[in-house]
Amino acid sequence: MEPEITCPLGSKCEEIKDNKQYRCAWFTRIAGTLPDGTATDEWACAISWLPVLTLEMSKTNRGQTAALESFRNETVTGQQQFNQIMATATQKLEN
Repeated sequence: MEPEITCPLGSKCEEIKDNKQYRCAWFTRIAGTLPDGTATDEWACAISWLPVLTLEMSKTNRGQTAALESFRNETVTGQQQFNQIMATATQKLEN
C-alpha cells in the first residue's frame, strides 16, 4: 500500500482552477545538497523542509563553533607569547 500524503491544513500545493494556477505560498523550491551529501532540486511544502533545514543549520553551526574555538586557541597562544616577550623586555629594562 502506498501512503497518500495530505496537507494538515487541508490545502493543495498547486491547483488549476478557472484557467489560473493557484500555488500555496509555502510551496517552496529547495536546490542544493542535503545533509547526507545528495543533491536535490525539488518543490515541497516549506513546513516539510524544516527538519532537513534544521539538520543543515546544526551541521553549519558545529563547523563554525570548531573554527571559533581554533581561533580562540591561537589567540590565547599568541597572547601568552606576547606576555612572555613583554616580561623579558621589562626585566632587561629594569637591570
